[in-house]
Amino acid sequence: MTAPLLEIHLTDDDLTAALRSDARTGLTSTPKSLPPKWFYDARGSELFERITELPEYYPTRTELALLERVAGEIAAAAHAEVLVELGSGSPVKARLLLDALTAEGSLKTYVPQDVSASALRGAAGEIAVEYPNLSVHGVVSDFTDTLHNLPRGGRRMIAFLGGTIGNLVPAERAEFLAGVHEVLEPGELLLLGAGSVIDPEVLVPAYDDAAGVTAEFNRNVLHVLNHRLDADFAPEKFEHVALWDAENEWIEMRLRATEAMTATVKALDLTVDFAEGEEMRTEISAKFRPESLSTELDKAGFAPTHTWTDPDNRFILTLAERR
Repeated sequence: MTAPLLEIHLTDDDLTAALRSDARTGLTSTPKSLPPKWFYDARGSELFERITELPEYYPTRTELALLERVAGEIAAAAHAEVLVELGSGSPVKARLLLDALTAEGSLKTYVPQDVSASALRGAAGEIAVEYPNLSVHGVVSDFTDTLHNLPRGGRRMIAFLGGTIGNLVPAERAEFLAGVHEVLEPGELLLLGAGSVIDPEVLVPAYDDAAGVTAEFNRNVLHVLNHRLDADFAPEKFEHVALWDAENEWIEMRLRATEAMTATVKALDLTVDFAEGEEMRTEISAKFRPESLSTELDKAGFAPTHTWTDPDNRFILTLAERR
């Protein structure tokens, strides 16, 4: 077994600078908003793991079951020598692809990418032990603006799973897909996991569970601001809101102020006023139809070659070739 290589393109100082920029922009906008990536400190990651186990939250288990069923077909179609996983986090899904690709015989290298050096170091170490014949090359970076740091060489398949593509508004999705197109060579592949448009009566409870775990996860972004930017938000004074936007076909999560209040963000020398009932958007989770997803991929220079869905049509896996 070769020890995994860890390449660092994103430091804690970089993350803090990005948070400062996002917080200043979002908290001074009308309406206010914050990007969902700031949910995920250690507490936020733990809360999200709890969300994935809730009865209402179908996306994770649906995608996992779909991957279990079609990983062999993906491997046979891809013949990938290098598997790049963006936003890798826990390697549960990666193992399904790694098993299938190593059985297919083509895979030589696994490249997990994540913003957390400590999480990536642990996951990369696990994979290096479990797959001693693979080279493991971790990349600490942010997939939204550092794709050019991904290693080149060998036939690559970039996997972007978990429905994370849905956290980007259409213009951001177009920019992201264009960036992936730019770093891939013609004939290389993108494996994309995306949630489907389904009945809102099933969809909304997945983001507004009865136990209130998602509400606590939503409020965690305020705990992050308090901790990282020396702010004094009162998270308990904000209500969790989840609604289905039928026009945009996305779930929108917001925090609603239960009373008029003022918060100070000392690190930004910023005072933020909230009116009673004012809402701040913290996440969108866009859902897709197979034809709309194929159209977006086509516009970005990809040719979708295979599409798989689960029996309830709740999740889509698309394999697309870079033209």
